[in-house]
Amino acid sequence: MSLWALSLLTAPVWAQGAPPDPRFGAVEAFHDPAAAVEAGVGWERILFYWSELQPGGPEDWNGYHVPDRWLEQAAGAGREVVGLLKHTPAWATDGPPGCGVPRGLDLPVDDPANLWAAFVRRVVGLYAGRIDHWIIWNEPDIPPDTYGAEWCGSVEEYYRLLQVAYLAAHQANPDVTIHLAGLTFWHDRTYLRRLLAVAAQAPTGLEHGYYFDVVSLHIYFQTESIPYVINETHAALAEHGLQKPIWVNETNASPDSDPLWPIERPRWRVSLEEQAGFLLQSFALALASGAERVAVYKWMDAALPPGGEPFGLIRPDSSRRPAYDAFRLIATHYAGTQAAYAARQPLFYQVTLNRGGQTTRVLWARTATPVTVAVPALATEGLLVAQDGTTEALEPVDGVVEVTLPGARCADALGCIIGGPTVLLVEAGAGEPGPAWVLAPTPMSPSEPQATPQAGAT
Repeated sequence: MSLWALSLLTAPVWAQGAPPDPRFGAVEAFHDPAAAVEAGVGWERILFYWSELQPGGPEDWNGYHVPDRWLEQAAGAGREVVGLLKHTPAWATDGPPGCGVPRGLDLPVDDPANLWAAFVRRVVGLYAGRIDHWIIWNEPDIPPDTYGAEWCGSVEEYYRLLQVAYLAAHQANPDVTIHLAGLTFWHDRTYLRRLLAVAAQAPTGLEHGYYFDVVSLHIYFQTESIPYVINETHAALAEHGLQKPIWVNETNASPDSDPLWPIERPRWRVSLEEQAGFLLQSFALALASGAERVAVYKWMDAALPPGGEPFGLIRPDSSRRPAYDAFRLIATHYAGTQAAYAARQPLFYQVTLNRGGQTTRVLWARTATPVTVAVPALATEGLLVAQDGTTEALEPVDGVVEVTLPGARCADALGCIIGGPTVLLVEAGAGEPGPAWVLAPTPMSPSEPQATPQAGAT
């Protein structure tokens, strides 16, 4: 491989004049837009609080809630903005402020007393062309009496909220794309199926695609829950003959052992290195499971109080966690993926990303056992990339590249919730070389813990 070809493998795609891959995003990248450009963030989600946009009543409008500069910075960087609408103002509900069902929701969409319809029509029309993707509320599958609940209505009332939003938004912007609220899955594994059952009974549901275009998922902490939840979602849609794009709008495994941000929590033992590995593994598995887009929650822990859970790839003081570097690797070596498929072995995982003229194999150990694997080569030279970004040029021997995968830490009570440190094998070639195989596992203990997806992983 020439030095020129090697430089193409190591340089970010956006540094070569192309915009960032729109599939890889971050929640609230506006908190550090320069770092977002550097890392290659392709899309970002921004919250639009109804209670902040119209704090005093239906004629009120607070344009400072989402400053135009956030949208201008994103547009200048080629980063698409996706808006999320939520949080009922006290004046617009007879229920609890924030999670209450909007007053007048059952009225016709054109009735001024349908407060939600009027708000959606206004906000979608105002931002048409700058924001054409809108997510309707957040995590309605968390029961109202549970910590973190954001919707106090029933599944039937959420469907009406979605239906009204879809119709009003299309009145204001015919090119709009409407997303289901992000679902946690584990809080209520039946929620999507129950919502689709309600939609199936609506007389006009089928002709409007059940009043949504995209399914949104929030998946945290357990690497292998990514394909499980996505496959369950595909199955629920298929039961109604639906094929909708699936976006993983939030994913991450926040560390509990960052020496610069110590916290205490009863579960989810995650190191800084495991957070970085989780991103590399979860983004690859999401692509292999058919997700159209994936985003990390979140870009920066802006204004996080001491002891708060540190999901950000960037700390409040603007220092960067290792997961930031992992995101850069994703935006560089996963970009341009045309097809992705996963091969799960007892001791390791391999995800193959076919990127046209290049192929990236993403590999990690599934248990505490370090394992050396033989990877069929696609080219006469390749690039081995560690999850900290260090690289090694290598040549195959007899058509095979040997790669050693360090074992997983497996410090959580559930076992190996995150695989071992991730290794990327990048080659300037394409094809289907077949899965890797084990050459030399080195057992570390008589019983190697493994984790299967568990409820509550939100």
